[in-house]
Amino acid sequence: MSTSCLPDSARRRMQVIADFQFGKGAGLALFPEGCEAILSRTGRVRQISLDGNRLATVRAMDGRLTLGIEGALRLLSCMAPPAYRVTVAADVAEFVRQGKNTFAKHVIAADPDIRAGDEVMVVDDQDQLLATGSALLSGEEMLLFNYGLAVKVRQGR
Repeated sequence: MSTSCLPDSARRRMQVIADFQFGKGAGLALFPEGCEAILSRTGRVRQISLDGNRLATVRAMDGRLTLGIEGALRLLSCMAPPAYRVTVAADVAEFVRQGKNTFAKHVIAADPDIRAGDEVMVVDDQDQLLATGSALLSGEEMLLFNYGLAVKVRQGR
């Protein structure tokens, strides 16, 4: 793997993927000028970072993005609530911040457009980022279920 400055064509491709995955405007907010890329041996973009902080990783299986904390913070600032947010109760916020998974019984709000498998941002009731991860339930199911995992946390803040 090698690190290089992200060429404009590759950055534009990553922006289009982000727009598809998170909605219009997400790509520009997530990948500004000056991003660096870690490339695979075959020359494909694997990770995108800015100033040494990981913004996102491209999943090899399906080409979708997984967010780093810095990338999630950038998205959080450009997307109005409740977009791709899962809000948890204050009493479990510290556990989620440490990278622990989020259970459905602790979810107090969730974007109704979330589908299982979507990349989501776990926030507290003040809309402060706690973690990023993959939704295991839809937004509606997170609110209806009283047991089971809602979000598999990848990285806590």
